[in-house]
Amino acid sequence: MKNREAFHITLAILILTIIIGFESIITLNLPVLGFALLFSSLIIVINLCSKAIMASQLDAGVQNELWTFSRYGMKPGWHFKKPMPIGFILPLILSIFSLGLVKFMTILTFEATALKRRAAKRHGIYSFTELTDWHISLIAAGGIIGTLILSFVSYWIPGLEGLSKFAAYYAFWNLLPISKLDGAQIFFGSRVLWTTLAIITAIFTAYALLLV
Repeated sequence: MKNREAFHITLAILILTIIIGFESIITLNLPVLGFALLFSSLIIVINLCSKAIMASQLDAGVQNELWTFSRYGMKPGWHFKKPMPIGFILPLILSIFSLGLVKFMTILTFEATALKRRAAKRHGIYSFTELTDWHISLIAAGGIIGTLILSFVSYWIPGLEGLSKFAAYYAFWNLLPISKLDGAQIFFGSRVLWTTLAIITAIFTAYALLLV
């Protein structure tokens, strides 16, 4: 892991902590804020590790970074000189203006690249030396599935119902098929896979909304 990637992941954990524990920051409830930090760390680590495991099965590597936005129009010149870190700005703005009610958890995106050893495998799912949209969608789906498993398992552990709820929220927001989010990576790789995950995630999220 490169220093830049480690910095982005650490920053993502802190941003998610603020989103989850916004009310506790206002009230200076440090114990609850500590749980928010723990939950944020588990959600992001499980999500990223799940992607890494799936990528490893495809002989690919994953580089994680903050979600950025650079183009604001269709013409070639309609873009910012430097990418805007929207994964940092948008979630915090929505949390502040909604006083913590809106928990917009789209923070990280990823780039997948084929490893050198992939070139030696040219059969089955390795028919293409380079990664296709389908391969990338599988990596993104791995992260969503890992997060949903975390949500399911933590629901049955006393005291971790909050982790279950926020993990479901994280999967929901990151399934949005926009920009470079996981949802877009899955959607353009396989509409069937995206629809299946969207239905499952919607069920998890609907149930999470019922949790106090």
